[in-house]
Amino acid sequence: MTPGPARAHTLGRVMSSTPRPPSPQASPMRALRSAPSGVRAALRGLAHPSHPPVALLAGAPRRWQRLLPYLAVVALTATFLPVTVTVLTDQYGMNAALAGAIATGSAAPLLAIAHRPLQAWWVIFPVDVVCALNLAGLQPEDSVTWPWPPPILIGYLFLMLALALREPRRTLLTVWLLTGGVGLVLGQLRPGLSEGSNVLLFVLSGVVLVIGGAVRERSEAQRRLVEQETISEAERAQRTLLEERARIARELHDVVAHHMSVITVQADSAPYRIEGLPEAAREEFGTIAASARESLTEMRRLLAVLRSENAAGERAPQPGLDRVQQLVEATVRAGVPAELSLPAGLGPVPQAVDLSAYRIVQEALANVVRHAPGASVRVSVTSDGGHLTVLVVNGPARKAGSPLETAGTGHGLVGMRERVRLTGGTLDAGPLPDGGFRVAARLPLAPAGAAHSTDAADAADSAHTTETTAPEAPA
Repeated sequence: MTPGPARAHTLGRVMSSTPRPPSPQASPMRALRSAPSGVRAALRGLAHPSHPPVALLAGAPRRWQRLLPYLAVVALTATFLPVTVTVLTDQYGMNAALAGAIATGSAAPLLAIAHRPLQAWWVIFPVDVVCALNLAGLQPEDSVTWPWPPPILIGYLFLMLALALREPRRTLLTVWLLTGGVGLVLGQLRPGLSEGSNVLLFVLSGVVLVIGGAVRERSEAQRRLVEQETISEAERAQRTLLEERARIARELHDVVAHHMSVITVQADSAPYRIEGLPEAAREEFGTIAASARESLTEMRRLLAVLRSENAAGERAPQPGLDRVQQLVEATVRAGVPAELSLPAGLGPVPQAVDLSAYRIVQEALANVVRHAPGASVRVSVTSDGGHLTVLVVNGPARKAGSPLETAGTGHGLVGMRERVRLTGGTLDAGPLPDGGFRVAARLPLAPAGAAHSTDAADAADSAHTTETTAPEAPA
């Protein structure tokens, strides 16, 4: 048999499966990839702080509290800088220039521990190691602390406290182990010189990290508790609001909507149920049914808003001054003589003002029908370019008999005042000496309306007055 392609393929597969010796360039990368994920995360924690560069107590309510961390780090730096120079030169016999450089490298970064403690550690810790190496030539009879001189040791403990108040546990554990590991290595270089002082920093820094971490975690727990209480209170208030809106919607649907539906059905069916009705009565029943249906439509919109959790503004066109004449005509059909004075061109009127003016006229005319049947009413709408004035004045009741309502709830006037207040206007409502009632609202127009003040004044000169009176009863 001769070797064919299949045998060649098998040979190539065997050769490709033979392990290759690792290249020197790939070994460090493979070692890094094979390192435990916890070690890699710890190294990343040392390279990237877990908090933004915001100082401690930055959210304190008082200014002196916010300045306190900066004052503390300035005091620490001003204290440790000269003390470190003095100790290194006098007790350790170090050169003054070198002592000044080491003191600056270990004390000046303390200015940053209020907002960047991890970056300060990256400067202070190597400088402390350099200082220990430069002091390694000391003799045991010198009776000094090695490898960490006292001012460097105390300053490092303040650095550990700042780290414990800002960084997570993993970063703190990494810093603590590096501190202890470097101290252990330095102690092995001169065992007779260290006398266990390298272990002292390791133990004290661990105690400081535990205390500072406990304080930080307690503060964070309290902050989260306050946030949760705030969220719970907001949710409770929102739930109460939704329940109240649902209750109002249920009452409107069960009571008011039911009665309005009955009125609509009765008005629509009256011409068929009652024989011999005159044409005027048929038209009157038709008007009543149309008004009831319109009221039901507006009520359905209101119910939809009340029942919706994310209620938005109504998107349907809202009534305005262009429908005031229909209000007056409906009032006349109810048996109340009414006059309307409305300029031919009012110019641009803001939507809020337009709707408020319509609702004020609507409520005022409804009050006349309920409380002063038969009283004459004058409705006037004017504009001076900057303000819109709505005036509704009625006289005393002229029809015999008691009014439809002898006492009101006052909600109508409250609603008027609320609408006027929302638009930034004023409202004057009260009884007149002759027994009538007067409602006067002054609503500000948008700044754009001021540009058309001249046109509005010219239009006011050509204003027409629509006067409609109730038809006289047949003799």
